[in-house]
Amino acid sequence: MAKINDIKLSKTREDGKSEFIVRLYVNKQFCPQFRSGIFIDPKRFLQKERGTRTRCASYEIDIPRKGKHNFSEVKELETASMKFALYLKQIIKICDVTAEKHESELTTDWISTAMRLINKENTNIEDISYQHIVSLIEKERQEIEAERIKANKRPFFDWMNDFRDNAKKKVNGKREGDKSDVWKRNFDVLTRALQRYEMFVRLSDKERKGFMLDIDTMDNETLEDIESYLRNEHTLLEEYPKIFQLVPATTDTKRRSPKPQPRGNNTICALFNKLKAFFNWLNEKKITTNNPFVGYEGVVSEKYGTPYYITLDERNQIADFDLSAYPQLAIQRDVFIFQCCIGCRVSDLVKLTTSNVINGAVEYIPHKTKGERQNVVRVPLNNRAVTLMNKYKNIDRKGRLFPFISTQKYNDDIKEIFRLCGVTRSVTVTDSITGKEIQRPINEVASSHMARRTFVGNLYKQVKDPNLIASMSGHAEGSKAFNRYREIDDDLKKEVVSLIN
Repeated sequence: MAKINDIKLSKTREDGKSEFIVRLYVNKQFCPQFRSGIFIDPKRFLQKERGTRTRCASYEIDIPRKGKHNFSEVKELETASMKFALYLKQIIKICDVTAEKHESELTTDWISTAMRLINKENTNIEDISYQHIVSLIEKERQEIEAERIKANKRPFFDWMNDFRDNAKKKVNGKREGDKSDVWKRNFDVLTRALQRYEMFVRLSDKERKGFMLDIDTMDNETLEDIESYLRNEHTLLEEYPKIFQLVPATTDTKRRSPKPQPRGNNTICALFNKLKAFFNWLNEKKITTNNPFVGYEGVVSEKYGTPYYITLDERNQIADFDLSAYPQLAIQRDVFIFQCCIGCRVSDLVKLTTSNVINGAVEYIPHKTKGERQNVVRVPLNNRAVTLMNKYKNIDRKGRLFPFISTQKYNDDIKEIFRLCGVTRSVTVTDSITGKEIQRPINEVASSHMARRTFVGNLYKQVKDPNLIASMSGHAEGSKAFNRYREIDDDLKKEVVSLIN
């Protein structure tokens, strides 16, 4: 059992006080000395006898009777006496519980560290044990490590920007593709939404005023919270206008930022797919071992209904309709019909010039997948497409095949063209917000993308070879998009059923 070998005071400080110094006797080889950090007036310290190896030191603190003239001095001496008595009990207990089974670990540093930590945690004397001391040391180590990491840690959105700007896109399991501008703009939408989510948490939860997204701590629960926020963000505009003022829906300063609109499952899933790709990259780079998507059961896959498009008869009805009373709509009608003949995306359509026409076919590299694949799409021009192209030859000042307008105005005009031409039959569509099937007039849901579906759907009726069609539409080989086209053609179904007449 450890004993107090000696108690003495240090040299007097400028304020006239001295510090208690304690020497312990643990064994013949180990008699450490410690400064207690407790000070008194040396005139009040009475040392009766110095300790020996077999005898503890004896001391007394002279505390005078309390009076109005010495009240503060007496109070200070009483406090110092109580602290020092507790100090002696603690240091003896630490030595005893450690020496019992772990004497080799008993060092001056161990005792000093244990004293500091049990006082920091206000540990009762009876609760001091070797395991308790070990747990306090480990707890402090983890806190120091966490602070070190935090001090050197890059913010969450710095990592997102790094991924956006520098990480290659996966192509056939390898990171070797460049991200397209469209992909980057869509990733920016995710980044701004997460920035708004972070602000929302700080503003709406008083207990999390300092909340920040963290690549190491984001978990399933955080994803669920983000999903809920994305789904309901449009309802928060009035309650938290500051969020949308600081982080608008778009960074385009040339136009007014649109109000947040309700998001459906597919939109949220598309955003989460980008967030998932971000964490996959972090894991690959060993930047973090955390992946919040492991075990996540929220929105994980996009759902689409059966694609709808116009038949060749409806396409011809629109193409041959007299729109001379609407000259601007007539131009956009011709653009739409041309797009129906070549099946490209509108982002590629508006870039086509005469240089893309080679040996009776349109050739281009799809902008959407340019960073992933450099495959040239070649679509032979049929007679209708050639006639339309020649009609507008050399009209566009920029050398494009047609005098294109903005994509939004083009989509608006397509809806009006359908209405004027009488193509208004009902189609079954999936509501983007609720996910339920509803019936809508086809003119109300018509857009530039319908031209692409019209090209694919009508070709599929004739050829039924998705890979051949994909080579002309720019889809990846084996694209899942074609699985949905297999459900749309009653004539094809009748043809198959007739085989068992």
